[in-house]
Amino acid sequence: MHEMSITISMMETVKHSMIEHGLKQLKRLRIRVGALTAVEPQSLIFCFEIYVQGTPMEGATLEIENMPLMSKCRGCKKEFRIDEFYYDCPYCNSSSVENISGHELDIVSMEGE
Repeated sequence: MHEMSITISMMETVKHSMIEHGLKQLKRLRIRVGALTAVEPQSLIFCFEIYVQGTPMEGATLEIENMPLMSKCRGCKKEFRIDEFYYDCPYCNSSSVENISGHELDIVSMEGE
């Protein structure tokens, strides 16, 4: 389960940011997870809840924004969502496409006091 190592790394960043901004208690953490990251959101939530126990982050809410795999056609320049393992442009059938989202694994924001 690589979600635990991701959680540890993410929470170390949060911990440093809390110190930097003088926060004593974390209330909410928002993250963005792309479809291609192979991160299971429920496992990430589970790991987060274990990690924060007994820390100033305990009781915080983890909000996960799931980012779909989106591509852009190099030919017709239209953007489209990829729901299946079929990457051709649905507008012009070109196979010359580039992924524009789906790789994210970012901390979006955090709230605390």
